[in-house]
Amino acid sequence: MLAAGARRDRPLPARRRAALARWAGLLGAVLLTVAGWLGGALPEITDGGPVAIWRGPHGPAVLGCWSAGTGLMVGAWWALRRGAPSTGWAYRTVGLWLAPLLAAPPLGSRDVYSYACQGWSYAHGRDPYQVSVAAAGCPWLDSVAPIWRDTPAPYGPLFVLLAALAVTVGGGLVGAITLLRLYALAGVALTALCLPGLARAAGVPPRRAAWLALGAPLVGVHLVAGAHNDAVALGALLLALLVLVRRPDGPRPPLGSAGVPPLGPAGALLGLAGVLLGLAVAVKATAVVVLPFAALLAVRGRYTWRALLWAGGWLAGGAAVALLAASLASGLGLGWVAGLARSGDTRQWTSPPTAVGLVADYAGELAGRRPDAVPVARLVGLLLLAATLVALWWWAWRSLRRLDERAPSALSPAAPPSIRSMARRRVALVGAGLALAATVVLAPVFHPWYAIWPLTLLAVSVTGLARTTWFVLPSAVAAVLTLPDGTNLARFAKAPGAVAMTALILVLAVSAVRARRPGRAAGPGAAK
Repeated sequence: MLAAGARRDRPLPARRRAALARWAGLLGAVLLTVAGWLGGALPEITDGGPVAIWRGPHGPAVLGCWSAGTGLMVGAWWALRRGAPSTGWAYRTVGLWLAPLLAAPPLGSRDVYSYACQGWSYAHGRDPYQVSVAAAGCPWLDSVAPIWRDTPAPYGPLFVLLAALAVTVGGGLVGAITLLRLYALAGVALTALCLPGLARAAGVPPRRAAWLALGAPLVGVHLVAGAHNDAVALGALLLALLVLVRRPDGPRPPLGSAGVPPLGPAGALLGLAGVLLGLAVAVKATAVVVLPFAALLAVRGRYTWRALLWAGGWLAGGAAVALLAASLASGLGLGWVAGLARSGDTRQWTSPPTAVGLVADYAGELAGRRPDAVPVARLVGLLLLAATLVALWWWAWRSLRRLDERAPSALSPAAPPSIRSMARRRVALVGAGLALAATVVLAPVFHPWYAIWPLTLLAVSVTGLARTTWFVLPSAVAAVLTLPDGTNLARFAKAPGAVAMTALILVLAVSAVRARRPGRAAGPGAAK
């Protein structure tokens, strides 16, 4: 009887911990909303930074509420990183947290004002890829962060159309921001809809995937309150991946009389997934790195080059059609590609390549000559990114081929189809998540909400709790990098931050080299 009573009592601490996390996070969201109204990214721009906020009206209250609220939300999310009690519980809790944030002004960034001005420019006959919002004469220019007033739009044509629609229907700045936030909320809702299916397809507990992906403070603060367009692109991307994993298993359809596979239901689903991927890219270009891994996810039957070309062809064709349609509908073509080059105008140590370039500049100044190494370091970072993406895809391809060719085992062709399909999907989704992680790490600029992309894909594909810390912890750190008015705290630790980031890169590089040294696998841990 004592043992039975102990078993009945054992879940209680977990339930108490979950309840405490739920209400602590809600209190944190309320405090963040208060901080936003007292000193958030309101239309009037004032000097940013902790000192300026402290000296301003309600300064101590702003910083106190923001720090406490962020700490509560991050702590609550971290406390349940093993998984929420259930998927439904996770969704209800996230809904509670988002409710006060929906009533907050823009938080953590002023990008939503840039969106509104770019939409205004297009709605008034200006090409936002050729004319900056300042040159276009946007009436809300004073709300846009100074660094983005003279730059072209770096977003895809679909989002420009959506922003113009928000401005037209909204009728003013407040209405436009409200609709842009509703776009973001719809993207988060679409993400929530797709998460359980993707997690089950990869053998990950949906309750854990839903909590890691949606309970992250980055989602509430930056995607919803900040109304970032990443939410829309991510929702479309996940829906495309869900279409692919829900396709029935089976061999590739036979070739038709003309030597081309017939369209059929399989090709139609692939085309639909491609269209959704293309729409995601037409909002934000980040989504394009997932396309090669989505092609791996689309293959049915054995992994052969012929099967890959068939599946990837339908997928790429659908994406191309969506991009072309968005470009023609907007009349803007591919001018947004050139705008991507201006997205790196800021120089912050939170981007590892930029940090290395800054350290080289500091070292050059000590030697009496400034080498201006940041552009070179960023170029090297982009080259490393290209090589990393190729290597990741090749790793995924080889892993999938080995699943087909390995001798009978739990993951061989002799295994039950459901187990084999789960393993295949997991490899492709992990590859996509790692590709997004590499893109975020090696890009010329990093903003905290960028971490949501790899966090979401890895949350639905990485098995084993111990293996999640490496991408959950950086997301928790990213959540504390901004102030309510959009100030990036990295600005105030430029030199020490760059040195620390460079040192971290060196430590990780040395650790990786040592881990790959011959003979290490034969150490004590190898036998375990």
